[in-house]
Amino acid sequence: MSSEFSSEPMGILVLNKCAGVTSHDMVSRCRKLFSTRKIGHTGTLDPMATGVLVILVGRAVKASEYLTEHDKAYVCTMRLGLETDTEDVTGTVLSRSDDIPGEDRVLEKIGVFTGEITQIPPMYSALKVNGRKLVDLARRGIEVEREPRKVRIGKIEAVRLSEDTYRLYVECSKGTYIRTLCADIGRALGCGAAMGSLERISSGAYTLDQSVTAEELEGMAPEERTAALLPVESAFADLPAVRLDPKQAAEIRNGMKPEIGHTGPEPGEGSLVTLFEDGRFFALGRVLQCGEGTMKIKQEKLFVL
Repeated sequence: MSSEFSSEPMGILVLNKCAGVTSHDMVSRCRKLFSTRKIGHTGTLDPMATGVLVILVGRAVKASEYLTEHDKAYVCTMRLGLETDTEDVTGTVLSRSDDIPGEDRVLEKIGVFTGEITQIPPMYSALKVNGRKLVDLARRGIEVEREPRKVRIGKIEAVRLSEDTYRLYVECSKGTYIRTLCADIGRALGCGAAMGSLERISSGAYTLDQSVTAEELEGMAPEERTAALLPVESAFADLPAVRLDPKQAAEIRNGMKPEIGHTGPEPGEGSLVTLFEDGRFFALGRVLQCGEGTMKIKQEKLFVL
């Protein structure tokens, strides 16, 4: 399958971000390492945070809108008796308390924060209001009203490390601020809390075990870096796969909506499918109609010409 993009690297890099750098810094480093400006990521990590940063290389950036929807999992530490302006221990201290609740009460209150909850995004965040990043306003001492938004905490587990420090394991929806979760737990306990550390251990199907560091990437030869990229279709492993012959694949590429025979379970009308030609992924498709043994598909997103 020929492509004018065949010489450009394309795939998904699971990067293990180190502390002290921004997600944008990591994107910039990857642009240089892969010699392409087509680089993006699927969810910002704060400078102090470490762990999984999913980097999209080449035409894989076209998958961004799908990957940003994925759930994520984190491990963090929460320090009780401390409130800061950034909701983590790097910020300016606003209040302290020595009245630290007992473990039973802390664990009980943490359990309340499962399911759908409401958060007010922190001022120290990359979220934009009227085209301006909240963090830029916060650094100038400006605070603006933020709309509360609903997020989902699928799972939260806590282990007491000391009288005032707990380690939390959190599975959550996109858009969840772990700093805000810690601060809200602290407010509910009446003593305040701030996040002490944060590590993202998974983003969708991508985990820390699959990751490489920027230093490891820099030590690789160019062909080794390309080999470190996961295929784009790994982002869509939960979707049905449709195998096309060259004529059908050409029709899809040209914007036609061919009728294709299929066996096995029928994908629902309106559902997404992955499209393969000669065993190679080249596009996402959407099922328009599905009947007995046939279905009509249109191109949804083309990754390889």
